[in-house]
Amino acid sequence: MFIEQPPLLYRWIFAEAIWRMKRRGRKVVYLTFDDGPIPELTPWVLDTLDSYGVKATFFLVGDNVRRHPELFEEIKRRGHSYGNHSMHHLQGLKVTTARYLSDIAEADALIDSPLFRPPHGIMRTRQGKALKSRYNVIMYDVISRDYSRKLSPERVLENVKRYARNGSIIVFHDSLKAEKNMKYAMPRAIEWLKSKGYEFDVLPQ
Repeated sequence: MFIEQPPLLYRWIFAEAIWRMKRRGRKVVYLTFDDGPIPELTPWVLDTLDSYGVKATFFLVGDNVRRHPELFEEIKRRGHSYGNHSMHHLQGLKVTTARYLSDIAEADALIDSPLFRPPHGIMRTRQGKALKSRYNVIMYDVISRDYSRKLSPERVLENVKRYARNGSIIVFHDSLKAEKNMKYAMPRAIEWLKSKGYEFDVLPQ
C-alpha cells in the first residue's frame, strides 16, 4: 500500500504538492500518464482514450518531446492536458538541486506547462520548495504499478480498483516497460470506474 497509495506522512513531507484533487459533488478521477511520448505506445493510448471519450493528463519527458514533437502536438490536438516530467527523467535524490532544476528548465523550454511531476515521485524537500514558485507539483493518489515486471496485469488492475476514490490522481505509464500491464489494465480500469459512476477530468493547465 505504501507504493500504490502513499501514506499521510509522505504527503505531509511534500505538503506543497497536489496528491489528490478536491472532491466535488460528483465522483471524478484524473488519469495521468508518465514518461512519454513514444511512437510505440502513446498513439495507442490516445486512440484508446478516444474510444472511451476520456481525457487525461500526460507528464512528458522533455527528451521524448524533442525526438517526437508530432506526438506532443497530437496530445494537445486531442484535448488532453500535459505537464513537465523533466528532460532526462532524473531522480531528485541522485542529483544536486542545481542539476535537477536545470534539467526541468530545459524540458520547460519545450513543454511550457505549469504542471510538474517528479520522476519516480521522489525529490528533495529543497527541490520541491524551489519548484513551488513556478509549478503546481503533481504527485498521485493511486499508482497502478504497471511498470513492475513482478506484477501481473490483473494485479495492476486490482490496484486501481482497490485504491481509487473520489478525486484520485491515478498514474499509468506510456513507456515500453509498462506496455503489457498498461494495455491490459488501463482500458479495464476505465470500464470499471465508469461502472462505479466515476467521471474523468484533466488536471487544469
